[in-house]
Amino acid sequence: MKERLIAMLNGVAAAAKSGFGRTTAGASPVIGRRRVIVTVGVAALGAWALVRHPPLQTVARGEVAVRTNQLSGSAESFREGPVMVLPGLLALRTFPLRDQVWRPAAGRAGYQSVEGLSFGVDLAVRYALDPARVVAAAKNLPDDINGQIVEPAVQGVVYKVLTRYTVREIFSSKRSEIQQAIEGELKPQLAADGVLLKSVQIGKVDLPEDYKRGMDRLLAEELETEKMRYTLELKDKRVKETELEAQAEKVRRETQAQAAAREQVIAAQAQEEAMKHVLPFKQKQIEQRQLEAEAAKVSRIKQAEAEAQARRIEAAGEAESRQKLADAEAYRLDRVGRITSEQMARDGELISRHPLLIQKTVADKLSDKVQVIIAPPGADGRLVTAGLVGNVGLAGKTAATEAKEGE
Repeated sequence: MKERLIAMLNGVAAAAKSGFGRTTAGASPVIGRRRVIVTVGVAALGAWALVRHPPLQTVARGEVAVRTNQLSGSAESFREGPVMVLPGLLALRTFPLRDQVWRPAAGRAGYQSVEGLSFGVDLAVRYALDPARVVAAAKNLPDDINGQIVEPAVQGVVYKVLTRYTVREIFSSKRSEIQQAIEGELKPQLAADGVLLKSVQIGKVDLPEDYKRGMDRLLAEELETEKMRYTLELKDKRVKETELEAQAEKVRRETQAQAAAREQVIAAQAQEEAMKHVLPFKQKQIEQRQLEAEAAKVSRIKQAEAEAQARRIEAAGEAESRQKLADAEAYRLDRVGRITSEQMARDGELISRHPLLIQKTVADKLSDKVQVIIAPPGADGRLVTAGLVGNVGLAGKTAATEAKEGE
């Protein structure tokens, strides 16, 4: 900005110099000097006015600027950015749009309650200018909005509202109600001046010392009373809880019993329904087993008859076989007897013709160490071994007789 103004001054000086040259060329020297002095003075005055009141101003972020025409009285608003302001013709005022907080500088006993007790309250009033009404209210808004608009309105409303309540209500039970009452009365008053009330916060309450001690004792007693009341309520709730639990247990058992009964009924119905299908199946099984038993019986009877018939056939075959064996044995014995008789007859005839064979046979039977000795007959015509075998004639007769009997 300054650089532009310096450039403008230089241009004015150059123009004045050129004019001075043209003027001095056609006029007297005295008149020319006066004109130059006047021109330079006018140019310097204009430059000084531009430096003191620059025509281009800037609106910061979070602010609104109201430009007023000094001749017509019209006004218009501008947000952040550059704004053209002609000195002497236009006037520009900027107002913050951000939320602002004002805290009253009340002393330790700056307020009074309905009992007449003095106490202090830490208040915080949060407000902001109404952007929609800032143009209309710009002419009437003072430079010190806190001191000339907000503070008087807040003090008047707060004093009036707090005198309706007791210290105890302000301190504990009705803070929210007091806050709402202050906001309700303060908001229209500030809105009339183009100020939007955002909120009113009540902080620490500074009580008198005597009242504070009495309040502490009262609060302790109330706390004990509240504690006893809560204890009794807790016990009462526990009793009710026990009753409710007992009722719930009763209902639960009844529900379980009903459910069990329904389950049994459903199971019985299902069993009955199943028996409708099972009984015919069982009957068919019984009939099938009877038929199987009869078939097994017939099969066993036929098998027994077949086994008996086979045994009879086997017995008949065995009897016939034994008969044939007996016949064969009898035939064998008969043949063996005849062969033996014939052999004995031949042996008797052989012994009759050769009596010494008896001695040889006896000797062979006695021992293998006995040597056979063949001796001639004795004087009476008998063998040496006549004492062992008896009379030769008797022996021959006996052998011949046995041979005949065998035939």
